[in-house]
Amino acid sequence: MPTPQKRARSHKNIRTHSGSVGPLTNPSTAYLRIAILEMEKERRGREREVTLDRMESLTARFSEIDAEKAAILDTLGRRHAARRPDAPGVAAPARPNGGGLTIKY
Repeated sequence: MPTPQKRARSHKNIRTHSGSVGPLTNPSTAYLRIAILEMEKERRGREREVTLDRMESLTARFSEIDAEKAAILDTLGRRHAARRPDAPGVAAPARPNGGGLTIKY
């Protein structure tokens, strides 16, 4: 009976643990990752609070702008109503030269 031939082994046949060992198998690495995640969570929480405060101040400013705009438009509306010639009791202002454009040099 002939002897079975063995296959030649090379560096390609060396078995490693590279696929079975995860990056967090070392406890210190895992705890460090947890600490980093907690710090990021804290930082993002602060960013969120600052953003919410900024949004509240912007919303308040929009309300102030709308109120000021309404007051200005109300004032202009009263002035415009007082200047209209068809308003009761208001005489139309007299325009010199028939209301045309006058340029003085």
